[in-house]
Amino acid sequence: MAAQKQRDSQQKTLGIIGGMSWESTESYYRLINEGIKDKLGGLHSADLLIHSVDFAPIGELQAEGAWAELGAMMASSGERLQAAGAQGLLIATNTMHKVIGDVEAATNLPIIHIADATAKEIEKQGLTKIALLGTQFTMTQDFYKQRLIDAGLQVLLPEDEARAEIHRIIYDELCKGQILDSSRQYYRQVITDLANEGAEGVILGCTEIGLLIKQTDSPIPVFDTTAIHAAAAVDFLLE
Repeated sequence: MAAQKQRDSQQKTLGIIGGMSWESTESYYRLINEGIKDKLGGLHSADLLIHSVDFAPIGELQAEGAWAELGAMMASSGERLQAAGAQGLLIATNTMHKVIGDVEAATNLPIIHIADATAKEIEKQGLTKIALLGTQFTMTQDFYKQRLIDAGLQVLLPEDEARAEIHRIIYDELCKGQILDSSRQYYRQVITDLANEGAEGVILGCTEIGLLIKQTDSPIPVFDTTAIHAAAAVDFLLE
């Protein structure tokens, strides 16, 4: 029994609120398990609980600006994961961090914030002027951008027309599993334009963008929030 208890205590249990989209949640699952395997070796894998929601009604509510209803949905998901034994939570999407307060209030569990984890990685490289790509909500609203500013970063955004097209590509293509070269070229040009404006790095601030854009597509350092968030999850599991 003592040996069993010791084995069980190697990791905490992390609950993931996923499905937004399932394509990016799949990346989270792979990256977190790869991270645990790298740290612990052998047959080890991550101690995870995942509630994968139906993204269609969530996308509709986002478009309607029904954030109170969305907050209640995320809180319910967090409560389900807590009841199943989660000791901490991860919301596997940038945009839905807008309602992280609702999840915190409902569960009182620690939640790994994606923007905070990203800011720490940028600070490690000594950069201060950073471009941000993501949904319109993430790029323009304070729930995300302000956390970066509070961390001492200057945030550059694409122009209005480019923001609209970046947002469209996320919802109409990437969230549906469509990876198009034309969209990759568009993102590359936006990143190049922001680099020319002085951006020292670029945040892929939507968990699907990493499916499209890699470091080889950018003239400046790329900060893939999915990979960064997953690495922070590994750290939590092994604390």
